[in-house]
Amino acid sequence: MVEVVIDSIRVSLMSPQRIVILKEMDSERFLPIWIGPFEADAITLSLQELEVARPMTHDLLRNMLQVLGAQVLQVKITELREDVFYACIVISVNGREMEIDSRPSDALALAVRVHVPIFVAEVVMDEAASIPEAEVDADDATEKGDERLEIFKDFVETLDLDNLDLPEEDPSN
Repeated sequence: MVEVVIDSIRVSLMSPQRIVILKEMDSERFLPIWIGPFEADAITLSLQELEVARPMTHDLLRNMLQVLGAQVLQVKITELREDVFYACIVISVNGREMEIDSRPSDALALAVRVHVPIFVAEVVMDEAASIPEAEVDADDATEKGDERLEIFKDFVETLDLDNLDLPEEDPSN
């Protein structure tokens, strides 16, 4: 398992969905997971430590676990099957450790409330995570840009513009 932290919550411009971005602790790998807007708000509220007048669903879950004497130990994103992520919440009750099936968004919303580590299976990271492209050196970018312009310049110079049949311009325009 790979330990991750919540890097950010992003808004999709194409749908009402949100994307939670998990970042691997010891590398630059990022794992995007699509989540619903309500779960995104629940995670964001807790990350920003904002108080709400009444407990939200994930606050209720945290409170119930505390009253029942259960302790959340960690959250794990365990699988990716047919583009669906699977997770579990690991709890301890009376010295007995249990894993409870969960949607990743709910598990993450609880994790940020009880301040426990978040782990992702290595196979999931290998399949779905990405590493951002390294920054391009300015001199290198200029060189590559110049090369691209040379190719374009060569192409333009090969065009035979004298033999084009262009419509005559309408003088009323």
